[in-house]
Amino acid sequence: MDQHSLFQISASGMAVEKLRLDVTTANLANMHSTAGAGKALYRPLQVISRAVPLTFSEQMGQIASGGAEVASIAPQDVAPRMVFEPAHPDADAKGFVAYPGVNQTSEMMTMLSALRAYEANVVAMNAAKTMASRALEIGGQS
Repeated sequence: MDQHSLFQISASGMAVEKLRLDVTTANLANMHSTAGAGKALYRPLQVISRAVPLTFSEQMGQIASGGAEVASIAPQDVAPRMVFEPAHPDADAKGFVAYPGVNQTSEMMTMLSALRAYEANVVAMNAAKTMASRALEIGGQS
């Protein structure tokens, strides 16, 4: 496996986790937003990632590749959170206001998981960089 492939794999994982953090942040930021007159209510989003599909030669070990990629960013199918606030300007006839169905606990767990995965990819990339550096040092001393 060449060093470039190692860096590509870690970089693709870091990109996916960065996007996961961005989407989680957007969900948390819009947690208390309401739908104004004639506007749609914010729907929490979810990043769906997958492993990069390998070709036949890659699967046979001739070429090292792989990594992760974003398959899609899909809105979650969750019901809005209804809160009784009759004085709110966006309240319905019964006094309820619809807020996005963002689960704060779940979003925080997603954020922690994405942070740890990002850190793991950074460690893997640094290890590959150290190995490449050491290989150059060994090759230069002969």
